[in-house]
Amino acid sequence: MFLKLKAILLASVLAIPALAQEELPIVPQPRNVEFLNGNFAIDFNTEIVNADGLFKNSSQYLQWELQKRFRINLANRNAGSGENCIKFTRTRDKDMPGEGYELVVRPGEIIIAANSEKGAFYGCISLLQMVAAAQQDGGKMLLPACLVTDEPLYGWRGFMLDESRHFFGKDAVKDILDWMAYYKLNKFHWHLTDEPAWRLMIQGYPFLAYVGGVGSWSNPYLPAQFYTQDDVREIIEYAAARQIEVIPEIDMPGHATAANKAYPEFSGGGSKDHPEFTFNPGNEGTYSYLSRILRETNTLFPAAKIHLGGDEVSFGNGKWATDPGIQQLMKSGKLKDLKAVEQYFMERMADSVMAMGSQVLAWDEMADVDLPRDSTIIYWWRHDQPKQLKKALDNGYRTVICPRLPFYFDFVQDSTHKVGRKWGKQYVPLERVYGFDAATLVPSSQQQLILGIQANLWTERVENVQRLQFMLFPRICALSEACWSLPASRDFPSFQQRMKYQYKLFDQAHIYYYKPGREEKP
Repeated sequence: MFLKLKAILLASVLAIPALAQEELPIVPQPRNVEFLNGNFAIDFNTEIVNADGLFKNSSQYLQWELQKRFRINLANRNAGSGENCIKFTRTRDKDMPGEGYELVVRPGEIIIAANSEKGAFYGCISLLQMVAAAQQDGGKMLLPACLVTDEPLYGWRGFMLDESRHFFGKDAVKDILDWMAYYKLNKFHWHLTDEPAWRLMIQGYPFLAYVGGVGSWSNPYLPAQFYTQDDVREIIEYAAARQIEVIPEIDMPGHATAANKAYPEFSGGGSKDHPEFTFNPGNEGTYSYLSRILRETNTLFPAAKIHLGGDEVSFGNGKWATDPGIQQLMKSGKLKDLKAVEQYFMERMADSVMAMGSQVLAWDEMADVDLPRDSTIIYWWRHDQPKQLKKALDNGYRTVICPRLPFYFDFVQDSTHKVGRKWGKQYVPLERVYGFDAATLVPSSQQQLILGIQANLWTERVENVQRLQFMLFPRICALSEACWSLPASRDFPSFQQRMKYQYKLFDQAHIYYYKPGREEKP
């Protein structure tokens, strides 16, 4: 199990080299850093001041993190003397983006200025990273005086965890959210349904969890593992405190094996390799059934976004060709082939989601479907099919960039690794993640359609938390910089220098991260 980030105490500070003035250890790299004269000393008389009363959540988070991680107990007030304080305030720069912030460290005070709670939170995170590398002087923590002005490259900085194939549980998810927050990632895509298992309790259809939740990719006989709705609410609240939005995925019409195990009357059949793989588009009851599931999911998750999958349907839709109900649908709807049936199905399910006031998210196969542009987000994942990215953008869809190479973190990090995926001889080392520049793939006229970047961790070969750590760390840091920092400012040697501080944190947290020579444990 991950040792929680919040449990890294004062020992971590003592173990990390003192922060040099020529660099800040912040990941992702801030937009602008200017060093000033002197330093600020945090001691037990330092106060946190929420000057405008606007950034209560961020000031409380800073107070809590300093206490939990560093055993520094600071008072948190709405007003203060202005001396020896960390002050949250609204920026005078009205044009600063919502996720932007200004961090001023100078003798006597630290100021975090922003236009929104999100910006204040990211300023707080940058300060926490500086504290983690601070020099100790007689019980004080010395931070170099500096001016940081910062904002993200992209508003969508995501990570997807597949828990259908292997289930990791609430504590592991919370730890991932802690590290996501620490590196300013803000979208947690939760892949809860697929072939091996269904991991979400739906009150209207409880067998989805009790029957569909049985087993995993590696062991079909494991007792049911799933999240109750109270579990989900707890995780959503935990994520929200860290400025992270939780987005559920209910995969359809393919990857439905676990659901069909629970409610076989809605199955559209499958193939030898993918049995009972699809929902049945020719059964009118399927649409009512799935709409109820989506309605309950939408009520549970406040993001007002549901990912509907829509990928790889051809893996197991062969029986559609002989199903009487589907044949009747094709005739009455003038659907010329099974691809048209698939598109008809997705249009109906998308309408169901949009009728609830939520947005539809889907993999890049759905760029072929005529869905409302203002309510649909496409995820381009097939790096070998750039035409799907072009099609999505040409059709006006907002798009999240998450190509297998380099953002599928089930791909190995080292050419010698045997467990995990490769694409021919290609794999996903840290430098390849770090160096990714989405702008090189997209014409300047369509850049505004790119919402951001996401990494996806599929878990066929990830059976436990230690393996999960090995595949995620340190690539999560390179992901954060690819999402946040301008490509022109990125420098891999500089990143490696800043990563020295992060590796120390990983060691203190007992993270089993990848490094050359470390045993690759399945």
